[in-house]
Amino acid sequence: MTNPADPRPSTPPPGRTPGNWLLRLALGLFALGLLAIVAIFLTPIVTDGKPGLWLYLGAIVLTPLGFVLALIFALLSGRRVK
Repeated sequence: MTNPADPRPSTPPPGRTPGNWLLRLALGLFALGLLAIVAIFLTPIVTDGKPGLWLYLGAIVLTPLGFVLALIFALLSGRRVK
């Protein structure tokens, strides 16, 4: 139970949790990496050309980077506050 006279809330207000921006960034980068992977497979089907180098670099960099940032977010948000 929280004390109604206590001006400090026990939990942060919804949508303002610390590190929430890190999760959004991680999910965004991971989604862009997956989109690059899908584009690599769809490019030869839709066009007669090869996928661009930027698609390969995006798939190689963005997908694991988003995954690692999501792991960091999970580790940081799982810590207990003293």
